[in-house]
Amino acid sequence: MGKTMFGMALMGHGGPECLAWRTDLPKPVPKAGEVLIAVSAAGVNNTDINLRVGWYSKGDNDAADAGWAGNALRFPHIQGIDVCGHIVAVGAGVDPVRIGARVLVEPCLTEAGGQMRDPPWFLGSDCDGGFAQFCVVAARHAHAIDSDLSDLELASFPCSYATAENLLTRANLQAGETVLVTGASGGVGSAAVQLAKARGARVIALTTAAKMDDLHAIGADRCIDRNDDLLAMLGKEAVDVVVDLVAGSGFAALLEVLKRHGRYATSGAVGGPIVALDVRTLYLKDLSFFGGTVLEPQVFGNLIGLIEGGAIKPLVAATYPLRDMVAAQAAFARKSYTGKIVLEVKHPTGD
Repeated sequence: MGKTMFGMALMGHGGPECLAWRTDLPKPVPKAGEVLIAVSAAGVNNTDINLRVGWYSKGDNDAADAGWAGNALRFPHIQGIDVCGHIVAVGAGVDPVRIGARVLVEPCLTEAGGQMRDPPWFLGSDCDGGFAQFCVVAARHAHAIDSDLSDLELASFPCSYATAENLLTRANLQAGETVLVTGASGGVGSAAVQLAKARGARVIALTTAAKMDDLHAIGADRCIDRNDDLLAMLGKEAVDVVVDLVAGSGFAALLEVLKRHGRYATSGAVGGPIVALDVRTLYLKDLSFFGGTVLEPQVFGNLIGLIEGGAIKPLVAATYPLRDMVAAQAAFARKSYTGKIVLEVKHPTGD
């Protein structure tokens, strides 16, 4: 299959001009315990843009700490945390019967680069990911999937749905409870709506008026315009759990609408990462706060079961060829859709 591959490589931190289509990238070779995957589809996520522009840096977009884990990236770097594809080769110790299997890649990697990782690495951030013809991961993180869904549909699940399921798991959302989801039309938000309904919870979605019908269609019991006065709309102590993907200026109201002993879980801050917290609200209401980055061990396996059982459905808003990733990211940034944007990776005949 040759020693090189094509892909969209990140060449530095900055704007879209830092993305380059390359046909001379070295094709990865699976080490012991690893599999080589021919990528067929890869999802677009906030983390792709955040990593490109240096948003993770706490030193004013300083490249020295702009990697996911506060380190520097090595360029060229291949992003892409959502991967659906087929195993085409295996390293030593991996059963060759796995060759040909269609897989979804668990994005949180406890094993990567031939080593166990603590803290885990994340596909496309700490190591090369799916925005290329091939990628390599530890065999334990390549989950076989039996589904009638297309590769493009399946690629919409890994990062967003695993993140959402992880937040609900951390917050211990139970049947009959009420959860408020901010940023509910995005990839993680729309996943959280579906997954919360699958748990038997009542779901309130915070969104724009234009997207309310979409969210009702996937299970939201109530939608509230994100520009409305949330406290006036819900009243104090109205929800058991908040899944917050926005933060920003609306943060304080989220704590006010939580019941006593309520749980707040977050994995995003698209409205701004610096918030005003009245610590008295936190301790006087006995609230619990949960961050949600590293996946709990059971989360991805549970997600595979939900997909195979048809309990959740993909929300693919648009697809683009991998080579048109700049256009895909521009569409992503406009936020005029519900669900996910997915990139298609077409292989030459014989790959």
